[in-house]
Parts: sequence; C-alpha cells; structure tokens
Amino acid sequence: MSTLKGGEFLIKEIEAKNIFTMEDFSEEQKMLRDSAREFIDKVVVPNKERFEKKDYAFTEECMKQIGEMGFLGIAVPENYGGLGLGFVSTMIACDYISGATGSLATAYGAHTGIGTLPILLYGTEAQKQKYLPDLAAGTKFGAYCLTEPDAGSDANSGKTRAKLSEDGKHYIINGQKMWISNAGFADTFTFFAKIDDDKNITGFVVNRSELENPESLTFGEEEHKLGIRASSTRQVFFNDMKVPVECLLGERNNGFKIALNALNVGRIKLAAACLDAQRRIFNLSVQYSNERKQFNTPISTFGAIRKKLAEMATATFVSEAGSYRAAQDIQDKIDALVAGGMSHQEAELKGVEEFAVECSILKVYVSDIAQKAADEGIQIFGGMGFSEDTPMEAAWRDARISRIYEGTNEINRLLSVGMLVKRAFKGEIDLMSPAMAVGKELMGIPSFETPDYSEFMSEEKAIIANLKKVFLMVSGAALQKYMMEIEKQQHLLINASEILNQIYMAESAILRVEKNFGPDSIEAAMAQLNLYKAVEAVIAAAKEGIISFAEGDEQRMMLSGLRRFTKYTNQPNVIALTEKIAKHFVEKNSY
Repeated sequence: MSTLKGGEFLIKEIEAKNIFTMEDFSEEQKMLRDSAREFIDKVVVPNKERFEKKDYAFTEECMKQIGEMGFLGIAVPENYGGLGLGFVSTMIACDYISGATGSLATAYGAHTGIGTLPILLYGTEAQKQKYLPDLAAGTKFGAYCLTEPDAGSDANSGKTRAKLSEDGKHYIINGQKMWISNAGFADTFTFFAKIDDDKNITGFVVNRSELENPESLTFGEEEHKLGIRASSTRQVFFNDMKVPVECLLGERNNGFKIALNALNVGRIKLAAACLDAQRRIFNLSVQYSNERKQFNTPISTFGAIRKKLAEMATATFVSEAGSYRAAQDIQDKIDALVAGGMSHQEAELKGVEEFAVECSILKVYVSDIAQKAADEGIQIFGGMGFSEDTPMEAAWRDARISRIYEGTNEINRLLSVGMLVKRAFKGEIDLMSPAMAVGKELMGIPSFETPDYSEFMSEEKAIIANLKKVFLMVSGAALQKYMMEIEKQQHLLINASEILNQIYMAESAILRVEKNFGPDSIEAAMAQLNLYKAVEAVIAAAKEGIISFAEGDEQRMMLSGLRRFTKYTNQPNVIALTEKIAKHFVEKNSY
C-alpha cells in the first residue's frame, strides 16, 4: 500500500512495488472487466449506427440493461442497493463500458458520477435511502444541473435562485441550466441555486415525478452536437418549482464545494472513460492498415503508418498506467481513513480531494491523447476515415467533448499547478526545501562520473528524478518572482502543467514496466519511447517558461540546468524503439 500524499510524487522516489497496475487486477475485477466488455461487444458495437442517428431511446434502453447487470451501482454501498466494490472497480467499469461510443459513455458517466455521487457523498441518511437504491438499479436515472448560460467554469456566478416559501416548508426555484446530460430521461435532478442573496450556491435534489406541479420543471429541445449524438443534452428551466425543504443537499452555501468534489471524481473517471476508446481506435487502425493495400503491399509495412501505430499503442499503455495508479492511491487513502474511524462518506470525499492534482493531470493528458488517437485513426484510414461509413469520424467527434467537460483542459491545467502551489503554501506538501536543494545543485559543479545504469529501468528512473528537478527549478523561481500573483501568469502555469503531466505519466509507465515486465519486452520499449517524448516536451515547456521570466545570469544558469537535467547517458534509438513496437502490434493485429 502506498502512503503517498497527493502531489508528493514530485518530491519522493516511488517504488514500483507500491503502485497498482492493470496487471494487478483481482479475479473479481477481471470478471467485471470481461462482463462489461462482453455487453459492449454484443449490444452496443453492432448498433453503433443507432447512436449516430440520435436514437436517444436506445441509449436509455442500454442504460437500463447496464443497471440490471449491476454496473450503475458499483460505487454505491450495499446498504443503499449497490455493490460497494471500491474505487478501482468503479474505474474498471467506467473504462470498459465507455469505449465503443461516447453517447453511452456520457450517459453512464453522468449518471454514475455527478448524477449519483453528490447524494452519496453529501446526502442525509434519509436522502440516501430515498434516492440511491433507484439510481443504483437503473429504475431512475440521474442528471446534474450546474452550468448556466453565463456560468460555466465560474459556477458560483449562476443566476438560478431559491426562495423559502412563507410557510417555511418549501423552496421556490427559478432559473435555467444548460448542457444537462441525461435531462431527457432523468427523474432524479441534482441542481444548484443561490438562496436569496447568498454569496455561494446551495445544492438540492428532487425527483421530477414527485413535483406538485410537473409543469414547473420544463426542458428545451435536444441539443444537436458535434459528437455524443445520442446522449440526451437539454436546457432545464425552473418555473416557480416548489421543492420541500428536505431537498436541500449538504449545507446552505456549500454547493460550490459539492460541485468541485463531484468534478474531482468526474475528472479521473473521464480519464478511465477514454481508455477503452483508445484501445478500440487502435484495433480498428491496425486491422485496417493490415488489410488496406497500396502499391501491392499492406500500408502497415510503411514507416509513416508504423510510426503512428507505435505511438498510439504507447500512448494507450501510458494512459492506463497513470489512471490505475491514481485510482489505487485514492482507494488506499479511503481505506486508511475508514480504518481510522471515519465514515465511508467522509473518507471517499477526503480520498478524492487528496489526489485532486492527479485527477486533473489525468483528465488533461488522457483526453488529449484520446483525441490524438482518433485523429491518427482517421489519417490511417485516409479518405475513408473522413466517411461516415467507417468508424473513425464518429470516434473523433465523440473524443472532442472530453477536452471540454469536467472542466476544460485549460482550466484543469491551471488547476493542477494551482492546487499544488496552494498545498505547498498550506504546508501540506514541502516543495520549497527540494526547490532550494535544486537551486543549490545548480550553483555547484556537476559530476562528470558515468553513473552505473546496469539495473533494469535505472536510467529511466534517474531521468524522471531529474525532470522533477526541472519542475522544481522553474516553478520555484517563478514563485519567488510572482508570489501570490502567480495565478495571473496563465502562460507560465500552462507550461508548468505540461511538465507536471509528463512527469506523472512517464513515471507511471516506467514503474508499471519495472513491476511487471522484462528488459526486452514491448512494454519496456513503450515506456522508453514515451520517456524520450516526455523529455522533449519538458524541454520545450521549461525553455519557454524560463525565457519568459528570467534574464541575464539567472536565465543562463537555468537554461544550463535544463540541459543538465534532461541529458541522457545512453540516448535511446527512437526509430529502432518505434519499429520494435510497430512490428509487435502489426503482427498481433490488436492492442
């Protein structure tokens, strides 16, 4: 079990034995995975066209079947009608249910995540007993209403209002919400409004079927979207809607916190939801490249195509490594808190909150990679990739939303670094001591001895340790210059987040390989190829940052440090690694 705090991966050396990987799935988790995959292959894949033709009723029908199989209640404790299987199992279900179509992925993610979790985490005992069993069984579906026309990332600026009735028994709700997933078939609505002139929003939950006046909750037409075409997305209007005071969720003025914590969970689940999509895109791409012939030879023999396939497979492997590593860290934290006497509800909240930095890293990295995979898939299919007759254009359209919801990738990049800095200022994580140590190292004379890298993955881990120094060097100097004004330096924060993302994901892949595979394995080649690309990305982001805020001797010293910290002793032959990976997967004809 790992005892790491959130964000501490930056300042501590992590042992491979302490991270969780897909190779560590229990028999129960493998059965869960296989059951989800079998359902998707039998029911969803053959009916892909129905999703693309906006068959909302079919999405609802699939959700009902998923509910009957128990997949909607995996995160819900048994005493509320769920399976209570733990955080990693919820990730596995989300991973394998979400891969074939974004429409079902969105319906599933909205229901099991933001549609259910606020009630589970913040509801009173009576609210949990009332709402959760139906949500876990799929006899009722959930929707979460936060976004408004003028309140997106700034959720607290919403105009929806709640006013207490004269008899003190009801709140009267007026306002509107937009981009509400599952609105067309949901019955349980979690929504946010400001009571009177409160500074912050407050959460509420109500069943539409129990409203005194059903006409007080109305809906816009289904939105016509670039992708996720059969996921129900509507505007929601509250017109003097009366809800009993018992519908208030959590505490008054505390809705913003509910919204934020629901989104933290949503972010890591969104990363999981992109994983099987990547595997399926890769499988379609490699199979097509083996079948498609040009100049009397399969296009999978061409170096340009092989490079794409190698990089797609590598990115998928890395995405899996980071996602399941963080999932188990969250699970370990929840278990430790429960063992210490905390309620499961509170422990789940604190566990996810602890690793909010990692959740944002994963959301950004994996959704970016999923979009790139779909884009390369279109390219491999060539002209056919642009046609609705092949699956790639739908995959590309579906992938696009992942970079927007659960907080845009830009917001999440700012968040990951911002949360890390806040934790440092609060004394929850010591970034300054290591940053000062790096500053001292820069002033010293570098060692000219050749290190001993005979142990498997030792040089790769040494490079990761040095990339952490790059982050500490750049962010430490930037913090010294801007102090509390750092939040205004968005260009710089985005550069820092790129370094942060590359470190976490590259380290996750290296540790996964060290734990489970040997030196000559394809997995080792993928971790090495990814590390090479991560180093190049870190150099670019760090250099841009350094030049933007440092001058003269300070700039020269930091650029010299950047060269020192990104140097290989044994430079990998990247083309040979790429060819090795491509050869393996072209022959295997699948991921």
